[in-house]
Amino acid sequence: MSNRDGVDTTPEGRKRRPTRRSRPNSGTNGKPASDANGAAATGGTGKPAPDAAGTPAPKAPSGSAPGKLVAGSARRPSGPGTSDKPGKPSTSGKSGKPPAASRPGKPGKPGKPSAASRPGKSRSGSGAPRFARPLTPASVLGWTALSAIVPGAAHLRAGHRRTGLALISVYAVLLLIVLAMGLSVAGDLANASWLANSSNMMLVVVIASVLALAWFAVLTTSYVALGPNRLDQQGQIITGIVVGVLCVAVMSPFALTANYVVTARDAIKSIFPSVPDPDNPQATTNPEDPWNGKDRVNFLLIGGDAAGNRTGVRTDSMNVASVDLKTGATVLFSLPRNMQHVRFPASSPLHKQFPNGFMAELPNGGLLNEVWQYANDNPQLMGGKNRGPRALMDAIGHTLGLKIDYYMLMNMYGFADLVDAIGGLKIKVEQDVKWGGLYGTAGTIKAGYRKLTGEQALWYGRSRVGSDDFSRMSRQRCVIGAFAQQATPTVILSRFEKIAGAAKRLAQTNIPESLLQPLVELAVKVKDAKITSLQFVPPEFYSGRPDWAKIRVATRKAINDSLRPARRAQTANVSASPSVTGSTPAKPRTATPTQTPTRNTQKAGAQSLDELCGL
Repeated sequence: MSNRDGVDTTPEGRKRRPTRRSRPNSGTNGKPASDANGAAATGGTGKPAPDAAGTPAPKAPSGSAPGKLVAGSARRPSGPGTSDKPGKPSTSGKSGKPPAASRPGKPGKPGKPSAASRPGKSRSGSGAPRFARPLTPASVLGWTALSAIVPGAAHLRAGHRRTGLALISVYAVLLLIVLAMGLSVAGDLANASWLANSSNMMLVVVIASVLALAWFAVLTTSYVALGPNRLDQQGQIITGIVVGVLCVAVMSPFALTANYVVTARDAIKSIFPSVPDPDNPQATTNPEDPWNGKDRVNFLLIGGDAAGNRTGVRTDSMNVASVDLKTGATVLFSLPRNMQHVRFPASSPLHKQFPNGFMAELPNGGLLNEVWQYANDNPQLMGGKNRGPRALMDAIGHTLGLKIDYYMLMNMYGFADLVDAIGGLKIKVEQDVKWGGLYGTAGTIKAGYRKLTGEQALWYGRSRVGSDDFSRMSRQRCVIGAFAQQATPTVILSRFEKIAGAAKRLAQTNIPESLLQPLVELAVKVKDAKITSLQFVPPEFYSGRPDWAKIRVATRKAINDSLRPARRAQTANVSASPSVTGSTPAKPRTATPTQTPTRNTQKAGAQSLDELCGL
C-alpha cells in the first residue's frame, strides 16, 4: 500500500523510508550495476544492495513475487525487460544491455532515429559487391574493353580490389619490361640480333602464346566479374557476342607475332645450313668472338640467271663485300662476267687442271661466269658434287688477293619477287634504259628518280641494250645499294611473310646457322657505315688480258682507304684546302653524278654508292 505522500508502508502500518530511483549510468562504465543475468546489483548475496547512506535496501513485502513492485510503490526493479519510464517497454530485449542511446561514448541525438531503425535502408551482413549504379550493356562492354588495355579495371569496378590491383601490378611490370626492351633496340638495332637464334625464336613463340591465353582469360574473367547475369536476356546475348569478338581481336597480335617468328625460323632453316661447309669449316667455339679473331670478313655475292628454259647456273653478277668487323666499313669489288683465264690457288683442285688459267688454251673462252657450272659438270675433278661455289670462291679470292669466307647466291629472277616484297626500289636513272630481249621491246625505264617494280629493277641491272657489260655492272651495284638502304626494319616487319617466302626461293649460301646472330649484328654496322665500290673495268682494267698484280694492288688500296674516312673528315675541318685525296670523289661532283650506263665516264677508284647512284 502507498500513502499520498509517496511513503511506502508495510502491511503492519510501519513507515518505510523512500528509496532513490536508480540511475541508468550509475554502474561501472556508465551501465547499471547488474549481475550476469541483468538483474539489479545485490552485492553478490541475492539481496538488495545498501543505499548511499549505508542503510540496507528494504525487502520486498512478503507474498510478492520477486522483480515486481507493490501496488503504488515508486520503486521499479532494474532487471531485464524493464524500462526507465513507466509504461514504455525496454528496447534492449533479453540481453540485459541498455538502449544504444544510453551507451557511453555514443549519446543518441534527440529526434534522430538510429541507423537500424531508419526507413528505406537495410544493413546487409553479406560481403557481396554492390555497384554504385546498375550496370547497363554499354557499361559492361566499356569496362570489359578497358580491361583489354588496363587489365584489372573491370575487377576494381566490380569491387574485387585485391584481384584488380594484382592484375594492374603485373601489367605494369610487363609494360616496363617491354619499354626497356624497346628503348634498348631503338638505341642499337644490334640488340635485336638475339631474335636470329633458333632457340630464342621458339621462346618468343611460347611467350606470345602464353600472353594470348592470358589476355583471353583476363577479358573473360572481367566480363564475368561485372555480373552480366543482372542484364536482361537481350543484353546478355549482345554483350556475350561483342566480348567474344573482342577476345579474338586481343589475341590476334600475339598470334601474328608467333606466326612471323615461325615463318622466319622456317626460312632460316631452309636457307642457312645447320652444319658448317666441309670445305670451309669455321666453328664458332667462342660466342664472344664468332669470327675467330678476324679483322675483316669477305662475302661473295652472286647473282645467277638460272631459269626454267636454261641449263645450269651462270653467275652473271659477282661482287665481293669486304667488311671491317669493328666499324662495318665495306668495300664492294665488282668483277666482270667476261673476265678471262682466271687462275686458281695451289689448294684448288682446278689448279692442276688449269695451271696457266681457266681454259687458257681457248683465246675467246674461259670466262669467269663459267667457272661455277664447269665445276658442277666435272665432279671427278673437284672431288665431289656441287663444288661450283668452292671453285668460284677460290678463283675470285686468288684474283683479288683475299680469302673469301662465305658466299651468297641469289637467283636473279627470284630477285624480282624480293623487290616486289619490299614495295619496289627507288633509284635515280641517269638515262633511258630499254629492256626485254635483244632490242628492248618489252619497255623503257625513263630517266629520273623512279620507283622500279621487281621486273623493272631486274632488267635495269641486266639490260645490255645500247650498252655493254661494264655499264650493266655499274647499274647492278646501284640496285644492290638501293636494296640495302631501303630494306629497313620497318619495311621488313610490315612485309615479312612476302620477304621470307621470296628469300626461300632465291637464296643459297654456305653461311652456317650458328653465325646468323653475329651476321645480323654485322649487318647493322654495315647499314650505318660507309660503303665504297670498285669495279675492274676498262680502260683501267682490261678483262681479256687482266693484270693480276695491278688488281691486287688496287684491292689493297681500296680497303686501306675505306678505313680512313673519319680521319679525313677531321682534317677537312681544320685544313685550308677542301680537296680530298685518294679514291674518294670530290664534293662538287655530287651535284652531277656519274651517268649510267655509259662506260667512258666510269672512274677507276672506289666511289661512294650514294654519289654514284644518287641514292
